[in-house]
Parts: sequence; C-alpha cells; structure tokens
Amino acid sequence: MAGRRDLVALTVLALLAQGPRHPYEMHRMIRQYRKDYITGLPRSLYHAVDRLTRDELVEPAETSREGRRPERTVYRITDEGRAELRGRLVDLLERPDRDTQLFSAALSLIGGLEKETLVYALRHRLAALEGAVAAAEAGAAELSRALPRILLVETEYERAMDQAEATWVRSLLADLEEGRLDTEPHGDARPEGGGT
Repeated sequence: MAGRRDLVALTVLALLAQGPRHPYEMHRMIRQYRKDYITGLPRSLYHAVDRLTRDELVEPAETSREGRRPERTVYRITDEGRAELRGRLVDLLERPDRDTQLFSAALSLIGGLEKETLVYALRHRLAALEGAVAAAEAGAAELSRALPRILLVETEYERAMDQAEATWVRSLLADLEEGRLDTEPHGDARPEGGGT
C-alpha cells in the first residue's frame, strides 16, 4: 500500500478524521499527545498536508486571516481520506514488520477503527506471528545441526521477539473480545484516530 510508512500523513488523516483543523493545531496536538514517531515538525507536517491535498485525501475547508497574520487554511478529511486512513491502519496492524515503530504508531491511532475491524486486523497479525514462530523453530532445528549457536543468536532473538509480540497480541485480543478494553474514546482523552 502506497504511503504505508508515512506516519506523518497517517497521523494527519487520523487528526482530521476527528474534525477540521489547521496544521498549527495538528502540530500542537502531535506534541501534546507525544507522538514521538513523528520527526521533522513542523515542516514534515506541512509537506504531509500538501501531499494529502494533492492526492485528494484532505481538502481545504476554509481560509481565514487575523489582522496582519498570514492566511490560515483549515483542512478536512475527504471520504477517500477516511478509506485511506482505515486501509493504512488495518495494513499496519495486520502485517508484522521488523520496524516495530510502524505497529506502535498504528496502535496509538486505533481509536479510529471499529472494534470488529480492529479484532480482524489483530487476528491476522497473530496468525502471521504464530506462522513466523513455527517456521523459525523448524528452521532453527535444522540450522543448529549445521552451525554453532553463536552464529544463530540473531534468529533466536527474532523468534523470541515474535513469540513475545504474539503473546501480547493474544492478550489484547482477549481484552477486546471480553470487553475489558473499551474502544470508545472518552472526553478530552480521545486518541488522534477517534471519531471515525
């Protein structure tokens, strides 16, 4: 999916899914919510808004000017932008990647998904992780007959990380399915992705 790793654009879409905003307000919210995976602010934010506008995923809602200040444009998400947001989030949630920052960023925006969609994506991720662990265990058994352990420690590490993530995802799914994790944001504690 194009833009899968563009976490700035993903966050802009999630913020605009809550309602129209000016880039300055989005910048403030990103800092307030400590979205540390976003770098290069505010320039990266303005570039992301420009790209999303060009791709018709967001559009100007209104432009205003206060006194001698420059014009401020407020942007809103389009229907295509909402579909793109949902697609990108589901993709990042369901497909494991060695770049763990992608999953972490997607998790920080899950308030933008319906519970059923979130469960669906996490089940796919869990199946992929369990498959990777099983394949790694089979491969490790074969390799350990031919190579000393010192040459295999990185594969042990990757397998352990996949096992740990699978355990955590399994626990999160149980919390979702048994109602211990409320997927509806409350009051001012709304995550950026809430309200879609």
